[in-house]
Amino acid sequence: MENFASLLHGFQIALTTHHIALMFAGVLLGILVGVLPGLGAPNGVSLMLPLTFSMDPVSAIILLTSLYWGALFGGSTTSILFNIPGEPSSVATTFDGHPMAKQGRATEALSFAFLSAGIGAMAGVILITLLSGWVARFALKFSSPEYFAVYFMTFASFVGLGGASPFKTIVSMAMGFAFASIGMDSVSGNVRLTYEFDVLLAGVSFLIAVIGLFGLGELLQTMEEGLRFDGVKAKVSPRDVFATALKLPRYWLALLRSSIIGIWMGITPGGPTAASFMSYAMAKRSSRNPEKFGKGEPEGVISPETADHAAGSSAMLPMLALGIPGSATAAVMMGGLMIWGLNPGPMLFVERPDFVWGLIASMYLGNVVAVIVVLATVPLFASILRIPFSIIGPAIVVVCFIGAYTVGNKEFDIWLALAFGIVGYLFKKLDYPIAPLVLAMVIGDKAEDAFRQSMIFSQGSLSIFWSNALVASLMAIALALLLFPLIGSTRRGIRKLVTARAAKA
Repeated sequence: MENFASLLHGFQIALTTHHIALMFAGVLLGILVGVLPGLGAPNGVSLMLPLTFSMDPVSAIILLTSLYWGALFGGSTTSILFNIPGEPSSVATTFDGHPMAKQGRATEALSFAFLSAGIGAMAGVILITLLSGWVARFALKFSSPEYFAVYFMTFASFVGLGGASPFKTIVSMAMGFAFASIGMDSVSGNVRLTYEFDVLLAGVSFLIAVIGLFGLGELLQTMEEGLRFDGVKAKVSPRDVFATALKLPRYWLALLRSSIIGIWMGITPGGPTAASFMSYAMAKRSSRNPEKFGKGEPEGVISPETADHAAGSSAMLPMLALGIPGSATAAVMMGGLMIWGLNPGPMLFVERPDFVWGLIASMYLGNVVAVIVVLATVPLFASILRIPFSIIGPAIVVVCFIGAYTVGNKEFDIWLALAFGIVGYLFKKLDYPIAPLVLAMVIGDKAEDAFRQSMIFSQGSLSIFWSNALVASLMAIALALLLFPLIGSTRRGIRKLVTARAAKA
């Protein structure tokens, strides 16, 4: 009941003409970001972030979250009509969405995608509403050892559950720690890793890194692939949307299963991309007609879209309640909170309940607005992709460089963004995950501060991380996650050995 009363107060904050207008503007910008190749939700949010510095934090976060929802929907549009995923999490939607469009069922595919995405997003927001207060109250018991254990568990879960090679994840994370260490040490006051370049004394902004890694890096890869846009035309009518909505209850099991998968992958660092692929695989495995998948099966659109958006919204829970982002976009938003003078974590619920519950209420409204706007603007944004990439590409580069310069009004930041763009391109080519690097840059210094404070309290003894049941449990879970890939590979090796011996016998 306490959460319900707080949510009603949040709706009073969110339901203003100004905030509703920001939701529409954010969704439209987000759809554009999702449609254009080379951009994406993390980069779109990071480019908009400097423009929010003069805004009220509630208005700023409503604009950014609405942009996030719009980017996810925009990626689905291009996946279905052009077979081009605007977002990495929309790749699985192409498997059945584009075949449906080519069969003349583009409106049905788009309606299934957007309606199921709205349901998945709502499932994630409901979870935040129910659990955020409890998680925040529980986290108030934390001191520096517990906070370090939680940060360590987050890093370990990226290694154990992230889906990429554990070695590559660790390398990516180590680079993030190194970039986060550049500049003035907040504890001792010493200067680190600047190599006598005065321009690095202030450190490396994570915004510059995100603009380069996601924006310029994706664009370099897109240019290499020589992307062409040949899509299916579609016009969404209210009658067709209503007819598709009537069919949606048939797929209630897929919606429920995909929502659960998405919520789990959003709270853990699996993220929307892993959630969409996992949900698609589960749908195909449990289907009575798996041979229809890949040929225009509606469940092949519903499952990844539901999981994608459930993961995207539920990733906000650990960011708000614990100060731990569950995705790259949540990490960028968390950086924005710190720039606005807000400290993500349990005290945020105590010190700024208006901000927290205004945000949660806006997530309900923002998703409804996103579904309506995206259904109404499909033809408009689909036509944008018919503009030659030789025009779109340079425009994206200009936007990225303007965003990089705006962060600190320094020419050096433009060159830094370009350097990060090359790093992002190499990461993509070599299949290194980028999210762990961004995560380490955002919370690496907080983890370091928690560790050093713990060492001061214990006079240098690591036993402080096993000094009570709570911190010991968190460390045990973290170590188990860290060793999970090793255990899995050992089991596979034993299974292969047993199979080989059985075959010889």
